[in-house]
Amino acid sequence: MMTQAQANDNAEFRSADEALAWILSLIPVGIRPGLDRINMLMEQFGNPQRRLKFIHVAGTNGKGSVCAYLTSVLRQARYDVGTFTSPYLTSFSNRMQYNGQDIPEDTLIALANRIKPAVDRMALSDLGSPTVFEVTTVLALLYYGTVAFPDYVVWETGLGGRLDVTNIVAPVISVITNVGHDHLDILGPTLADVAREKAGIIKSGVPVVTAVKPSESLDIVRETAKAKKATVYGLGNEFTYETTSSKENEQTFIFQGPFRKVQSLTISLNGAHQVENAATAVMVLEVLRQYYALIVDDEDLSEGLRLTAWPGRLEMISGQPSVLIDGAHNPEGMEALTRALREVYRFDRLNVMMAMMPNKNHEMTLRHILPMVDTLVVTEPDFHKKMNAVDLADVAESLRTEIGRPLDVIVEPDWRKALERLTALSGSSPDAVRTLTVVTGTLYLIADVRSWLLEGKNSEKGW
Repeated sequence: MMTQAQANDNAEFRSADEALAWILSLIPVGIRPGLDRINMLMEQFGNPQRRLKFIHVAGTNGKGSVCAYLTSVLRQARYDVGTFTSPYLTSFSNRMQYNGQDIPEDTLIALANRIKPAVDRMALSDLGSPTVFEVTTVLALLYYGTVAFPDYVVWETGLGGRLDVTNIVAPVISVITNVGHDHLDILGPTLADVAREKAGIIKSGVPVVTAVKPSESLDIVRETAKAKKATVYGLGNEFTYETTSSKENEQTFIFQGPFRKVQSLTISLNGAHQVENAATAVMVLEVLRQYYALIVDDEDLSEGLRLTAWPGRLEMISGQPSVLIDGAHNPEGMEALTRALREVYRFDRLNVMMAMMPNKNHEMTLRHILPMVDTLVVTEPDFHKKMNAVDLADVAESLRTEIGRPLDVIVEPDWRKALERLTALSGSSPDAVRTLTVVTGTLYLIADVRSWLLEGKNSEKGW
């Protein structure tokens, strides 16, 4: 029999860095929608995901925040919770958390060593090599299904839903936050196409909570649910909310659902969209109470919502000057940021630094925020896929006449130099002028800026 020491000697990876380097080496494989590879991989490991209770969350925007609310409340109610999200802002292990803690390095190493032989075999087959996201998803499923064993797994989709590899799970409830203009090059050219892909997470007889607004997209969600005999709880119909007070870092609302009314719930996340996300999470918890006898006292619900934090979304980073960061990387996200800037923050000048990925609706995104901006610093994320700063600046320049107000555009491809120029602008403003400094756009830029300002180091690349 092989001893543990011998097993360690034969291990492919001896450190988390080695394991991560192998996983990231699969990036050139690209995005390959479909479930064939992950189904085959999980069969080799005995499908441990079938023993877990998943809350499957999809949507163009807001799904990460909804996951954060759900995790916080469930933990406050003393449930053990696994949380799988993407992308990450600080390190790869952020993606797989158990009770708020990243997957331990020794567990990551052991699971990577367990997975690699199966991945290598598949790479030689007709199916080809699994992708980075597929391997990461397998790693998460093995972590939760063979090591951590949480009561619930809050499970965020990667891209779309129907063919997203996270769709291998059979959830206890499905959540679709919204449908917007993102990943149209992969999910389809229209919002209806995007809606069909996201509605693909709906399972037979499994309840669905959605905040999709009345539209063709909502019709598709409801039609898909009806065909699968899944009950839908939709914002504006089956549940509603009313914001009763709003100020920076504190918003209070009333929730009205089909089962009861909950008074005076408070969140600390900023922006009107975060109240909607919180109400969506509350509806999820209310359905779980009815269907699965989930026990969440009102005190735990209130405290869990209040304590919820979500880095990189309307997050004020300490510094001189203070910098507000927000990963508004598509039109809907930028619309939410712009609304928050108007309603929550007070300033005389707005200086914005932005970088984007190439496959976004840049013109529609910029139309939301440019009418408010005094100086726009255009840069590039330190990532293998990126939009050239010059090209993004050209889009901004093309909208100059439409904006109808002065706009200073600075192009600096190096994001560190761009950040220096951005912060210098605030320092040069007269004392009487209140200047707000914002970094926005792709989360790859947000991750770097956040790590640099808070810890003085580069981030790992979140994908």
